[in-house]
This record gives sequence, structure tokens and C-alpha cells, in this order.
Amino acid sequence: MTAESRDNGLEQDPTHYILGGYPDVMMYPFIMLGILIILYYPALVSILTMYFGSTICAICRKIGNLPEDTDNKLWDETKRILTTGAYVLGKILHGYEICGIENLPKGPAVLVYYHGALAMDQCFFMFTLYRITGRFCFSVMGHFLFHLPGLKQLFRVSRCIHPTREECVTLLEKGHLLAVAPGGIREQNYGDNTYKLIWRQRKGFAQVAIDAKVPIVPMFTQNIREGYVIYGNIRPMQWLYEKTRTLVFPMYGLFPVKIRTHIGQPIPYDPNITAAELAEKTKIAIEALRDKHQKIPGSIVRALGERFEMHRKHE
Repeated sequence: MTAESRDNGLEQDPTHYILGGYPDVMMYPFIMLGILIILYYPALVSILTMYFGSTICAICRKIGNLPEDTDNKLWDETKRILTTGAYVLGKILHGYEICGIENLPKGPAVLVYYHGALAMDQCFFMFTLYRITGRFCFSVMGHFLFHLPGLKQLFRVSRCIHPTREECVTLLEKGHLLAVAPGGIREQNYGDNTYKLIWRQRKGFAQVAIDAKVPIVPMFTQNIREGYVIYGNIRPMQWLYEKTRTLVFPMYGLFPVKIRTHIGQPIPYDPNITAAELAEKTKIAIEALRDKHQKIPGSIVRALGERFEMHRKHE
């Protein structure tokens, strides 16, 4: 290198060629954040929405000096604000509606639904249900969500829980609705636009219904797999999920497809049925709803077109 080059500041430290220069190293976190956003942006939008709801809860509690007990009537106004926000978001994103709400019993029941790539439909369902009937259903969620900081208050207000089997029975005995997706994260990750139920041998929800002596209500959300799509269903990701049981595969979506949650006829309590038989009966009922309301394989283009179709109101 010539003296002129050195004088012009062109001589560089050898580590510049190894690390790409100090400014480039500083960019690594932003590059990783960008990759994370690309791989998980629908889930990140969902989480940001939850934090927005949690902020509303915190503000309302501070301004109104609300009690710790979220069942207190003083929390009703906060619930109405959250409900209005979820209702408007559901209408804007997906023209969301519930069909067959008359099938819900007045008393307790276990609501069993298919788990899509992102359970936005369950969020819209529970707030729309509250808007229409004044009833909040308890929603069983994955335990990893409860490790996210700052969401505890929102989960209490919206009755999102991760209970034991005994706690589920107690809630039902008190007259509440309990929503559960037996497929859980496995169904979320492994499912596709054929809408095959992936429950393996899960029957705990059926045993809960038998122990509490309540009916099971099957539910299915039309086009949920077209609104949010999993694309990381490959062997390495499957291996990681089976090892961690909390990994969510990469996804894309937020497509403004038409989404409807269909509620089927209740499966009444039968003291002579086993949990395995009741689980199978529930699975058949959900598959019947799927076959009636969902064209398989699902199509994003077709689901987008359904936003413009005339459809009888069911709310």
C-alpha cells in the first residue's frame, strides 16, 4: 500500500475483512429482526395486538381504579372496549361472522374447534360471542403464551387460561363455556389446506365433558387456513417441535379472506360413553362441519372472492 493510500485513510484493519467492518456488525441484530419479521409477521401482529389490548386494560384499571377481580361489574366497560376493537378488526380483516350461534346451550359446554395456522378465529369468536350474548367463554391456550411478559391482565379479562383437567371440570360445574382445540400447536404446525384433524389420541377434553356431565359443541372456522398459512412444515422443523413442544413454524398470511365460524349441534352428555368414543364422535362432527362448509383443498383466491358473496346474517 502506498503512502498516498495511507494518507487518504484507505488502509483498513484486517478485522474489517473478517467481520465486515464495525458498522456491519452493529447491523446484525437488525438483520436478524428483519428475518424474524419475515418468517413470523402474522404471529407478531397478533402479539402486538395482544399488547395493545393489555395496554387498554392497564389504562382502564389505572383511570377507573378497578379491582383485581376481573369478574367485577366495574370491568364491564373495559370488556366492551376490547370487544368493540376485536369486532372492528375482525370485520376489517376477514368480514368475520358466527353461523349457528343458536346451537350454543344456555348452560355450560365444552366448545371444541379446529386449530388453524394462527388462532385468530378463536379471538374473534370469544369477543363476538360476548358482544352478542354477554357471555365470555374460557379459552384454553398454549402454556408458552403465559411466559410473555405484560399480558397477564389481558388474559384474566378475556378468560384465556392454561388449566388442569380438574380446573376445567370446576369451571364447567359453575356454568361456564370452555373452548379447547385438541390438536393444539401440533395441528397448527402440521395442518394444511386439506383441513385434516391432527389429534392423535387426545381425549382429555372428552373426559372433562363426561366428568362435568356437559355437552360438547363442535366448531369449525371456514377459510382459516387461507387467511394464515404455515410454510415451515419440513423434517428439521418437525424434529425441533417434537423436542421442544413449543416451536411455532414460520407462517405468512393476514390475507383478507372471508372467515366464518360454524357452530354445530351439541353432542349431549351420555353416561354410557367412554372418553375415547366421545372424542371420536366429536372428531366426526367437526369433519362433518368441515365437509359441509369448506371446499377442499382450500384456495386463497376463492376465499378472497367469498368476501364479496351475499350471505345470510347469522349473528
